[in-house]
Formats: sequence, C-alpha cells, structure tokens
Amino acid sequence: METKLLKGIPVRDAVLAELKAKMARAPRLPGLAVVLVGEDPASAVYVRHKEKGCEEVGFHHVTHRLPADTSETALLALIAELNHDQAIDGILVQLPLPDGLNENRILMAVSPEKDVDGFHPVNLGRLVAGEPGFVPCTPKGILRLLAHYRIPLAGRNVVVVGRSVIVGRPLSLLLSLKRDDANATVTMCHSGTKDLTAVTRAADVVIAAIGVPKMLGRDAVGTGAVVVDVGINRIDAPERKSGTRLVGDVDFAELMGHAGAMTPVPGGVGPMTIAMLLENTWEAMCRAEDWDDGT
Repeated sequence: METKLLKGIPVRDAVLAELKAKMARAPRLPGLAVVLVGEDPASAVYVRHKEKGCEEVGFHHVTHRLPADTSETALLALIAELNHDQAIDGILVQLPLPDGLNENRILMAVSPEKDVDGFHPVNLGRLVAGEPGFVPCTPKGILRLLAHYRIPLAGRNVVVVGRSVIVGRPLSLLLSLKRDDANATVTMCHSGTKDLTAVTRAADVVIAAIGVPKMLGRDAVGTGAVVVDVGINRIDAPERKSGTRLVGDVDFAELMGHAGAMTPVPGGVGPMTIAMLLENTWEAMCRAEDWDDGT
C-alpha cells in the first residue's frame, strides 16, 4: 500500500498567501505580542518561527524576552499592559514557563479577546458550547490540514491519544462539532485507557498527541487508516553530526506502506500551528475593529 504524506508546508503557505492578500485592504496592521520567559532552547526556536511568520505576512509584532527569574508580579503586569495596548490584537505566552510561575494564573490573565492561543477558560468554554471563539492553534491546524487533503471526518471513528488542554481535549471537542470539516465520532484516550492498541487499531483516523517517541507502531494502527502525528520528540542519533533527531509519537518507518495517509515529523502538523496562530491574530484584529474581511 502506498502511504500518502500529509505535508503541512504547502497548506501553511496557502494560508499565509491568503493573509498577505487580505492585508492589502486591512484597516490597520494586526499586532502580535509574544512573551518568552527564560532561555529554553526549543521555546526560543518556536518564537523565532513566529516572528518570521509575522514578518512574512506583514503583521506588527513584538517579542518580550524576560529572564528566567522574572517574578510572577512583573509578568502579570506586562500582560496587563499588553491587554490595554490597542496596537496588540494577540498575546502569546510561550510555554513552558520556568519553575515558580503559576502557568494557569498567567494564562488566565490574558484577555480572552487577545487569547490567540485559545487556552483561556472563556475560549475553551465557548468550544464546549459549540460556539468557538479562538480555537487552539494545533487542533485548528489539524482540521485545516485534513480538509486540504480532502480527508472526510463526518461519521468516521477518530481516536485522539492524549488529553492535554493544548491539543487532545480541545481537538476532541472540535472534531465532534456538527460542521462540514468535523462531525466525527470521537474517542479520547490517555494513560488510563485499557488496551490502548485495540482502541486505536479500530479507528479510521488516529491522532497521536502524547509526547512519547514512537509509542504507536504498526500493531496500533489499522491497515489504511489516516495517522496524524502531533509529537515532536528529540532522541539520540549518534550517526548525526548534531547527535539528535526529531521523531513523532508514531513509528513512521513501521507505518509507511501500512497507513493510508500520514503526517511527517517534522513538516506535518508543526507548520500548521504557526499558520493558525497568524490566522487567529488576523481574526482578533477584525473583531477589535468590528470589520468584516469578507470571508
């Protein structure tokens, strides 16, 4: 069987091209503020990608790089300032935060109207109610990716492995909504799931978001199933100059020729997350200006 690769870069490029076209008639530049606390290497890379994306589409952007010993009081003060800054439509606090900072308290301090990450309880609550505000970027990107490659979800058995508030939980809700690009029958699995392999093997679509390298192999996926790999794990690779390489939560090599379609790591879901962040920032600007962009 030939496994179709669901590459995120062409889809990301299409989203960015659409945003650039819209910018020609925008009432003003959308603005994104990124807050990076500490010097986590992976976080620094993610932030650079976000800055590059803003520059590519022409958004106003600013990055606040703070030392790891920044106090919670100082961080909350900065967020309050950004909440009132009319040039800023979206605020993104890069996770994880250093020890000593209350992640929930920090995320809840971001105004729901500027929560382009979609993590605030107000936006998550809207998703539960079936009236999404800002949808978390990775789940939103996964649906956009599957729609681009014309992979239907309505009525299909979709298994999401992982229950984080960043991916698994909101994705499960999003997939179950009665809309053209969703309307699936959803099972959300986690560390407490009994006989996980039996559950995933029966799925039409498997979405892995567990953060465990190569956890799902050939025995966990039915022949011809669609596999979306959200995992980004760095493992040792002595044969490489860097000494490491990136792998997903599924065993890519085992599933090639077995899965019907599959996202690569890297280059699958990752590019979509950045694209959806920019799209959410655009939508935040439209709402702030009460402006209809015609879409």
